[in-house]
Amino acid sequence: MSVVVISHPSCLEHLTPEGHPECPARLEAIHNQLLTSGLEFAVSERDALPATDAQLRSVHDTDYLNSLEGMPPARGVRVFGDDIWMSPHTLTAARHAAGAGAQGVDLIMAGQAQTVFCNVRPPGHHAERNHAMGFCFYNNIAIAARHALDHYHLQRVAIVDFDIHHGNGTQDIFVDEPRVLFCSSFQHPFYPGTDVTPNRRHIVNTPLKATASGPEFRAAVSEHWLPALDAFAPEMLFISAGFDGHLLDDMSSTGLVEQDYQWVTQQLRDFMDRHNACRGIVSMLEGGYELGALGRSVVAHIKALGKL
Repeated sequence: MSVVVISHPSCLEHLTPEGHPECPARLEAIHNQLLTSGLEFAVSERDALPATDAQLRSVHDTDYLNSLEGMPPARGVRVFGDDIWMSPHTLTAARHAAGAGAQGVDLIMAGQAQTVFCNVRPPGHHAERNHAMGFCFYNNIAIAARHALDHYHLQRVAIVDFDIHHGNGTQDIFVDEPRVLFCSSFQHPFYPGTDVTPNRRHIVNTPLKATASGPEFRAAVSEHWLPALDAFAPEMLFISAGFDGHLLDDMSSTGLVEQDYQWVTQQLRDFMDRHNACRGIVSMLEGGYELGALGRSVVAHIKALGKL
């Protein structure tokens, strides 16, 4: 069964200032690399459905959601603090980005997919229950995980986050939800500077030094994530797939390369294959801002997801 890639044209219409790293060219770089690699013939592409109001409310406070609705400008690009830039079509793009993950869950539960990659923006893992930050408005991965819990009544799901910035929003939303195992690796100390030592068994944070490269990252995954996943036995696995820890990416100081992203994805795919209870994997794009490295890393990620 091929990897399903979910995206939407509206995700290109969320605009940021010229030169801003979180730009529409990110999705174009991924699409172009898929074409160059020949993978477009090995994946199944779908247009993302927008998230419903109920799905957004499942992880975000109503007052926060209402406040966002009044923020987009009629024209141009405006900043609303903490690197939150909005243009007229930002929330349309954000709804499709948030809906893509829930759609991936639906495809897996219907037996139409085993692995899904959501090639969407804006990203989501910094968005807290009532606070937008770090390029993020709706917490896409949290909405997808909550959809699996609430709509399909799964009892255990896991979210793994290998973006180089801590998934503070995801932790904020699920810190008191023991049905969600959250594993996050990240450069530390670094943005967003949140508490990465919560006293929760289902939160597994693995800080990396700024000088970390592949061996340190792989050791953290092998020693902390994989045993936690085996013990937790999730019924679905979610990935916050950020590629901004790449050696060529100016957004971090770490030295990961394409092979490291392929390796961690292989570990997660092997986990799914070993555990019959795990229905599938939904992966969602988070960071990654050096366009060439991003495209190559995503292709390596998709190849490992689908064993292509």
